[in-house]
Amino acid sequence: MSLHVTSNQQETENLGFLLASLLNYQDFPVVILDGPLAAGKTTFTKGIARALGIIKNINSPSYTLMKSYDSEDKKKQLYHLDLYRMNENNQDYDLEEYINAESFTVIEWPFQVPHLLPDKFVKVTFNVISEFVREINISCHAPYCVNLEQKL
Repeated sequence: MSLHVTSNQQETENLGFLLASLLNYQDFPVVILDGPLAAGKTTFTKGIARALGIIKNINSPSYTLMKSYDSEDKKKQLYHLDLYRMNENNQDYDLEEYINAESFTVIEWPFQVPHLLPDKFVKVTFNVISEFVREINISCHAPYCVNLEQKL
């Protein structure tokens, strides 16, 4: 596990950028983001998008469940899922096809529907310390990120 403390939104976004920069897109990584409301999950995702070359505005897909973004050169794709409004009794809306896609996938509120989670992922846990300060733990649960924690 790799522990980081960020003092503002820009630092949180920059940590997302660093994480995505260290992962190989061709591994089609899945990053799950766990933490309370307003902890910085979408801000972190903005950094991931920036590392992938995505220039569109990134916002939370709370009401749509999933948003798709393409990089400027159209060579990389980001699926951003927010499962906050889901529960085990909801239909899964075929989300597996996005979670297991040949893309970079970010899932906010992943434990709302645990049966959808892939076997391999990077887990990012957010703890709110104060209004701006976040403690962010990053752990690897996939072969594609074995050395990730040492590089962060």
